[in-house]
Amino acid sequence: MSERSSVGFFDTVVDRTIGRLRAAWRDIAGQTRGANASTRPELTSDDMERVREQLRACLDGRGGEVAARVRAAELGRTYLGLNADGRKRFLRLLADEFDVDREAISQAAKGFLDASAHREREASEEALRTALEAPRRRLLTQFNALPEGVKFLVDMRAELMALARGDRALAGLERDLRALLRSWFDIGFLELKRITWNSPASLLEKLTAYEAVHEIRSWADLKHRLEADRRCFAFFHPRMPEEPLIFVEVALVKGISGSIQALLDESAPVADPRDADTAVFYSISNCQRGLAGISFGDFLIKRVADDLAAELPHLKTFATLSPVPGFRAWLDARLAKEEAELLLPAEREAIAALPGDKGAGGLAGLLAEAGWHEDRECGDVMQAPLMRLCARFLLTEKGSQGRALDLVEHFHLTNGARVERLNWLADHSLKGLQQSAGIMVNYLYRLAEVEANHEAYTGEARVAAAGAVKSLARLRDVSRTR
Repeated sequence: MSERSSVGFFDTVVDRTIGRLRAAWRDIAGQTRGANASTRPELTSDDMERVREQLRACLDGRGGEVAARVRAAELGRTYLGLNADGRKRFLRLLADEFDVDREAISQAAKGFLDASAHREREASEEALRTALEAPRRRLLTQFNALPEGVKFLVDMRAELMALARGDRALAGLERDLRALLRSWFDIGFLELKRITWNSPASLLEKLTAYEAVHEIRSWADLKHRLEADRRCFAFFHPRMPEEPLIFVEVALVKGISGSIQALLDESAPVADPRDADTAVFYSISNCQRGLAGISFGDFLIKRVADDLAAELPHLKTFATLSPVPGFRAWLDARLAKEEAELLLPAEREAIAALPGDKGAGGLAGLLAEAGWHEDRECGDVMQAPLMRLCARFLLTEKGSQGRALDLVEHFHLTNGARVERLNWLADHSLKGLQQSAGIMVNYLYRLAEVEANHEAYTGEARVAAAGAVKSLARLRDVSRTR
């Protein structure tokens, strides 16, 4: 694999998926392909009436199961043949004209409230339940019976999510689709599989395309991440057997790792996993945009930890090496408003004392300089305030309902981890510097404490953290008291 744009590579994988959908449904649709061929990509007014009739035919349910599959396949092929504007008109039609009948709901509700006899109440309750189900939900469910149909709906929701912002009708359609997907993607239906270098090439391509934390730069990089001292696990759904839902990459090492560059070093020798005492989760990536808000990550970490403990009983520690993607945004905003109050006197003095007026712009000025992390003098005076402020950001800065401001931290605290250690310049890639000034965090999963930590965070907004991190967050300038 040569160097390539990750966006372009992702789009190539998506294009192949669409091609597979079209091929899978072409034979099912059979002789009914004429409707699809005559529908223009932009979905004109004339086309809209034709699609409306297709939708109604799918809901009529005439002709049995085979006929229903044919109609659903034809409708799906019509949708896949539309451009962005055409798909938006298609979804608008589905949202506006195939929603619940509110007058029917009112009548059914009145019948339910007026019912007296037991048999009447049962009948009226069933009538109300039927009225509350939008016809479009029954229509969407028909795609579940088609090959690749669930994937089609997942991708449809991915597009719908962007269109539904600020649009009540489309937002209602998105909620219906999300509810269906949430019921279909219950954790009990998912299968955990290990991905290895011997996995199908198409799956390895998807692993490369979906990696969202640390870009996979080449086939050699990918192979390194699948060596004997590495593990990669993913959840799959039986209706999407070739599509990973979420995957995690794990390094089997001695001690908790403090540098992502060291973990990703392709030239590093492959270690014997039997010598490892620690499993480090260093990348977790969701693969399906259309499943946003349907969480698998918490179950994934626990399942993988259990599997690794069974395979390698000498593993004693389960931890992450995680980014802090929200830190720099928070820090830059605070520095712009109140740098003098944010820094301790000794920190301000150390920055001001840098030779050659390097510190004239304060901490904000130093962070704005490209390559600051390679200047030892600058790095030495920046380490203390940045580590202290990062600890404060993780432990004391809260969003709504006591949630951690950093989304990665919120994910791990919700799963029952604790903030174990901060690592200085653990990720000196451009992305790492821009997101968190190169700082990374180890979240520790002590399996015996996971439940208590989860309850403390979700119930009381209390962050479990090691003593060293708590001390770092509470640090004050002691030089003024001497």
